[in-house]
Amino acid sequence: MTIRVLVADDQAMVRSGLRLILEDQPDIVVVAEAPDGVEAIAQARRLRPDVCLVDIRMPRLDGLAVTRALAGPGTVHPLRVVVVTTFDLDEYVHGPLRSGAVGFILKDAGPALLVEAVRAAYAGDALVSPTVTVRLLRQFTATAGTGGRAPARPLSEREREVVRAVARGRTNQEIAAELFISLSTVKSHLAAIGAKLGARNRVEIAAWGWENRA
Repeated sequence: MTIRVLVADDQAMVRSGLRLILEDQPDIVVVAEAPDGVEAIAQARRLRPDVCLVDIRMPRLDGLAVTRALAGPGTVHPLRVVVVTTFDLDEYVHGPLRSGAVGFILKDAGPALLVEAVRAAYAGDALVSPTVTVRLLRQFTATAGTGGRAPARPLSEREREVVRAVARGRTNQEIAAELFISLSTVKSHLAAIGAKLGARNRVEIAAWGWENRA
């Protein structure tokens, strides 16, 4: 198994650094680099990488526009996008959350977390830098309001427990351990929750949990 990654960032030094970190892993290869949003979309559509690591601030098109183009509503064959952000760019979080991003990583998060985020995205999971998970989701809910969105069908109590765990940034393995259920059961609950909420990924599930005080 080799995870194919696209790295999009307007700074050549950052792209080189990310490539070095990722390709130091035996199961990850960087198949392309892009210096701006337009090139990122073109290369992603041409190469179909497993994960797109996208800077939020780029020339021509920013990370939000790239995320929307590659993973947004109505995308026929969406790709997995992990957005790179910084503390002073929190205002950009809300758009990617609604546009299909499956992760948010700080540029100074460190190599281990970067690699973990790429692997999580490849596995269909999501990862947000633990140091900003609560901050980002609190800001999201403050901006979105307190009314929330009602699910198409009511969530069971067990499903609400899973939502609360996801909103706290727990992985599937951690949720299974906390709730004394199997990993496959966690995944089944997440699929059911996503269908009821109309959420495309666990980041949106977490956002719904915070928005509705689940």
